[in-house]
Amino acid sequence: MPILSWILLGLIVGLLGGKIVSRRDEGMFLNIGLAIVGAVTSGYLFNLFGPDRGELLDLFSVLVATAGATLVLVGYHGIRHMTVQRG
Repeated sequence: MPILSWILLGLIVGLLGGKIVSRRDEGMFLNIGLAIVGAVTSGYLFNLFGPDRGELLDLFSVLVATAGATLVLVGYHGIRHMTVQRG
């Protein structure tokens, strides 16, 4: 799937990923930005190592993008939580 499709999908799953990960709202734009990074990265990695699905934008692509966005958001919140506790 072209990178523009993954970016647009990242915009959509950014809202979903933000609700999955964050108990409190830390910023819609931050969640969407991190979700775009996660969606593009997971889409690239899955297309590189996974089966060739062509340029489909389907439920499977949404699940891959949501998983990538959620992983990036969990990582960000984990790092942020560790730095806040030390400070």
